[in-house]
Amino acid sequence: MDLDVFVTAHRAEWDRLDHLLRRGRRLTGAEADELVALYQRTATHLSLLQSSAPDPMLTGRLTQLVARARSTVTGTRRSTWRDAVHFFTTGFPAAVYRSRHWWVPTALLSTAVAALIGWWIAAHPEIQAAIAAPAELREMTRPGGQYETYYSSHPAASFAAQVWTNNAQAAAVCLVFGAFLCLPVVWILFQNMLNLGIGIGLMSSAGRLDAFLGLVLPHGLLELTAVFVAAGTGLRLGWTVIDPGPRTRRVALAEQGRAAIGMAIGLALVLFISGVIEGFVTPSGLPTWARITIGIVAELAFLAYVYVLGGRAARAGETGDVEALDRSAVLPTAA
Repeated sequence: MDLDVFVTAHRAEWDRLDHLLRRGRRLTGAEADELVALYQRTATHLSLLQSSAPDPMLTGRLTQLVARARSTVTGTRRSTWRDAVHFFTTGFPAAVYRSRHWWVPTALLSTAVAALIGWWIAAHPEIQAAIAAPAELREMTRPGGQYETYYSSHPAASFAAQVWTNNAQAAAVCLVFGAFLCLPVVWILFQNMLNLGIGIGLMSSAGRLDAFLGLVLPHGLLELTAVFVAAGTGLRLGWTVIDPGPRTRRVALAEQGRAAIGMAIGLALVLFISGVIEGFVTPSGLPTWARITIGIVAELAFLAYVYVLGGRAARAGETGDVEALDRSAVLPTAA
């Protein structure tokens, strides 16, 4: 593209659009129609410049001009409670449902890794000895030991808040840093499964696996599901960098990134619920069967929320992305 020729050919249109925008509401019907047409043409010019002849100063001017025109054409939009209701009843569950082909295999593989690590530690006393001294292992695994008292070591409210903060941070890292070719996500997943596998192995070797599972399952089912969803979404985001499909890498990454930000908000609420269960139910005096039942009910409720509400919304075309009016205009691409 010859930039000078392009600017000479379209400068009059840009100046005319700027003039109409400065007039604000004092436009006739014909001028309003002209403003819309000029806005659409200028947005196309901006896309062409960004893709073939990027010039910082010109791109900056047109970006500002298109933003002003878009605000004038579409009007100012304010978020309302309806947006929040729409997000939690449609957008978030649809986004989780649409990414199920990533987080379900992630969950299955990660669980298998944790089980394998647990079996390996339980079957090899020398590995247990490398983890801690025999006296320390007995202190951790005995009835009333560190594995059991951990959940009641702090007041329930502060413990739940601490757990929620830590898990939300881990989920956010998976979602945000997945764009770095998936590597941070794999590392965080491995760390979580390693810790779980060590607990399974040590408590199993002490003959107390049932007690361990009775403490982990009430909150762990929902908590780990949220982590797996975050990890799967992060992996999907990372794969978008590698293979954006028919879209440009910038457009594909922007679309997936916006959905990932929404997922972070929704998963924060899910992890808050699991944190409440971990802080108030796991260390409670309820029978083991009652605590596990609460965990199973919470997990089934989340899965029904995703597969029923989310599946219905996804089939209706919901993607979990922001509203069309809030997205940047892009050029169509050939399939």
